[in-house]
This record gives sequence, structure tokens and C-alpha cells, in this order.
Amino acid sequence: MMNAAFTRSYGPASVLEIRSLPVPTPGPREVLVRIEASAVTAGDLRVRAADFGPVMSLFGRLFLGIRAPRRPVQGTMFAGVVAAVGEEVERFTVGDPVFGSRPSGAWASYLTVPEDGSVALRPDGVTPTEAAAVPYGAGTAWTFLHDLAQVQPGERVLVLGGAGGVGRFAIQIARHLGAHVTAVGSARSLPLMRELGAQETLDYRASDFTTLGQTWDVVFDTADASSFTHSRPVLTAQGRYVTLYASVRVAAQMVANRWRRGPRALFGVSSGSREQSQILADLLASGAIRPVVDAAFPLERIVDAHQHAEAGGDGAVVVLPEAA
Repeated sequence: MMNAAFTRSYGPASVLEIRSLPVPTPGPREVLVRIEASAVTAGDLRVRAADFGPVMSLFGRLFLGIRAPRRPVQGTMFAGVVAAVGEEVERFTVGDPVFGSRPSGAWASYLTVPEDGSVALRPDGVTPTEAAAVPYGAGTAWTFLHDLAQVQPGERVLVLGGAGGVGRFAIQIARHLGAHVTAVGSARSLPLMRELGAQETLDYRASDFTTLGQTWDVVFDTADASSFTHSRPVLTAQGRYVTLYASVRVAAQMVANRWRRGPRALFGVSSGSREQSQILADLLASGAIRPVVDAAFPLERIVDAHQHAEAGGDGAVVVLPEAA
């Protein structure tokens, strides 16, 4: 048996409870991972609360569950050690340190992962707590900046929400791609954003980035802090406004931009993959990115972990299971 955080219904953090469940058995092409750390991401918080937004509310419940998550053991990011492998697995062996992501199941002592899924060997010198904090933020930032916006060396990138879960990695990945980075956040977060590599930082309460007389090739909105209409005056002729937040308006702007010259609005979906996990492992190994962990809680305090994450902070929130 193992301990797991069970989401009995949608709602506040108090809907979570610890239950004893059977340890999953890996299939022929799966590995069983003993979880050493898992993260509580902004996406996890939204799923637990059924906070899918006005556009996706119905679809979110149809896809994930009407009254409660169809997969009640939630959690999507993990780091741990391979405890067992299926008879057809060739990529991993028992004892391998790994990290990655799954659609659910990470808030538990054990988790099964497809061999060819979103999982990679954890680089030397990276702790489980650090590794668990990487896939969500770094994977999303890589998808939106590298794949979607196609940031080029020498371009100027503005990151809105630079101290958030995606923003922290967006600063680092934009720098890795050769961009000049301006990061926007609270006054408290300015030192952290500079430490992560931002050449310029702005306190969002003190100034509006659209009034500074500067232009950017990419405005990456990780905090739902702007809009394409608001950002367009400070985008270059080939500029891209990239947002994590889907809306009918953004979708309409994306369609309209296909037949217009000038700045574009872009939105996409980031999903983990074997290839992306290896990219993140390489970025970690090279020192191009590093996670920032704000707090760690034992799995038994999963409610406290969620409440801490909801309160906000300049770093990831991690839970630490113990194998039963």
C-alpha cells in the first residue's frame, strides 16, 4: 500500500485528504517510480478548484470530471527513483534517478510512467526537490518561447509575471536563446528576476511598460497582466504577443492576424513529451536553467502546501512523499 493525496471533489484545498491505496503495477512498457518529490503548480490549483475560466469551464469538467476529478490522485510533476520496470522496458533500469510529468498521480508514494513518456534521467547534482520544480514552468516556457514565438538571438523579450512559476524559467530560457530580457513583477521580486538573468526589471505597480518608449519583439504574458491590444503599440513590426491564457478574443485575434501584416497574438498548449523532458534535462545539466523552490511540505500536509501555493511566493511549492 502507499499514501496518496485524494481529491474527493472540486473545491478549496480542504477537499484533499490522504488515503492508503494500492501501489500501481507497471505495464510491459512502463516504469514504476518511487516518488521523492512532486510539485504543486498553478495548473494543479486550477484543476482542484475547477477554475477553468469562462471559455473552458464546460469542456474542463467534461474532460476531467463533472463533480470531481475523474482521476482523484492529482499532481503532475515528479522526481524520484525507478523502483521496477516492465518486461519490455529498455530505456531505464531499477535505481535510475528520474524526473518528468504525467497528467495525474504524482501526489503519491509511487507512480507508473510510460517508458517513452515525459520522463528523463535526472542530471547529476540536481536534487529531487529541484527537479520536481522544473517540468511545468520550464516546459511551458520552452514551448511558448522556442516553439511558438521562435525567439531569435538578439531579439528583445518582455516577460510579464517574471517571478511566477513560468516566468522564472521564461527569463532563463529567453536568455539561453540569446534574447535581451526585460522582466516585470512586484518590487519584492526585482532582485530575484535580476538574479535569474533579466537585464532590465520593472515594478508593475510603479510603471506601465507601454509608456516607457521601448519596443519588444516578444511580450510573453505569463500572468494575464496585459492583452494583445494593450501590448501592440510596443511590439515591433514582426512582434509577437504570447499569452498562457486562452480566450475567445485571443483566438479571434490569432485568426485575424493570419491575413494581416504586423504584430501577432499567439496562444498554444504545452504538453510534456520524451523529447521535451530530455531538452529540460540538458538545460539543467548545462546550468542554463535552475529552479527556485520556495517551500517543501510532507505529503501529509498537502492541504498546507496548496494553501501556501495559493498565497503566492517567489518559488515553487513541493511535496515530499514517503514510500509506505
